[in-house]
Amino acid sequence: MGRLIARGGDGLVATMRRYLDQLTLSLAAESVRSYDTTTRQFTAFLIGFDPTLRSVAGIDRYHLEAYKQHLLARPTGDGAVVSKLTRRQRLRTVRVFFEHIIEWGYHDAPARNPVFHGDIPHRDEPLPRFLDDPTAAKFMRALADEPDPFRRLVVEILARTGMRVGELCALEADAVVQIGDGHWLRVPIGKLHNDRYVPLHPHVVALLGDWQTDRPADRSGLLLFHDNRPLTRDRVARMLGRIAQRAGIPRPTPHQPRHTLATQAINRGMRLEAIAALLGHRSLSMTMTHARIADPTVADEYHAVSEKVEALYAQPKTLPADAEGANMRRLRADLHQRDLGNGYCTRPPQLDCSFESVCETCTFFQTTSELAPTPRRQRDHAVERDQLTRVDLFNLLLERIAKEKIA
Repeated sequence: MGRLIARGGDGLVATMRRYLDQLTLSLAAESVRSYDTTTRQFTAFLIGFDPTLRSVAGIDRYHLEAYKQHLLARPTGDGAVVSKLTRRQRLRTVRVFFEHIIEWGYHDAPARNPVFHGDIPHRDEPLPRFLDDPTAAKFMRALADEPDPFRRLVVEILARTGMRVGELCALEADAVVQIGDGHWLRVPIGKLHNDRYVPLHPHVVALLGDWQTDRPADRSGLLLFHDNRPLTRDRVARMLGRIAQRAGIPRPTPHQPRHTLATQAINRGMRLEAIAALLGHRSLSMTMTHARIADPTVADEYHAVSEKVEALYAQPKTLPADAEGANMRRLRADLHQRDLGNGYCTRPPQLDCSFESVCETCTFFQTTSELAPTPRRQRDHAVERDQLTRVDLFNLLLERIAKEKIA
């Protein structure tokens, strides 16, 4: 912040620097860099917008409203405006800054936080992008034909473990361990400050063993160190691009194999808790993002009800006059059988009705052994239609009739 001090706002900059020094004691270096970038930009804006401002305590809504307009109109390097996600991140960072210095009792803290929750744009929640089954199959077939052993190993690990790219690049040389008869990969502490073990597919174990046999010795301490250089996100992206080009599919992002594995696991019945442990999710809400993509339960329920709804749209075929007359007589007979006393029910017979057995659930309802064939037929009808609630109801009535006969 030396340049900012030279331009003025010494007290303002001193508070910002003190704050960043405190963050280094509790946050990862990458997180501190993110806070540093935002506070630098925020401080530069304040000094340029209000040269008379000398302390953080003097920042009020007037400055924050101007800063919001500045973010909205400020162009980026390619001429576009700052994205909604970036504006959200910067305003949240500034709000957290004020929350911290107020809580920590800084003498330069304002009386209240000038950044309100309503200032921060709502976060969009798009579904994760994943490869559908046919596309994923094309990709894996192309990967199986990959001639470069290192490239194939890297992408196989990424596709079969669901690791984040940063985790993949940071794998340590001793990350592979054997527990019982299986091999596991220890994923280092990363984005969520936790490490974990993930099972290794036997195919990946074989590829890894072949590659390590021919691998020259190095002192990097990394598992995937090749050509005297560590693995990077850009390098992984290029590997994915080459394989995708050979498969004839769009180039996937480095995060798409992770989303693809999670979606495939959910669609094939893997428990959410197990998927969360595999992916290193801290809460099931993160895993549920993948469940939103293709929930088999939702699909099953939808197809089941669709068949019933389609019955409402079915059009009767045109019949000859005599046949139409016979059809109307049958319809009247059906309606007569469903006479309700003060009207009649027009529900198509293909649809269920929650009131279909309402009388049998009434406390005043009574039946006897002479009428047992009727509830038995009703029970069998419910079994055929998989109406479990009605099955239980008529079984209960039949049990009561049986007890009365014994008595």
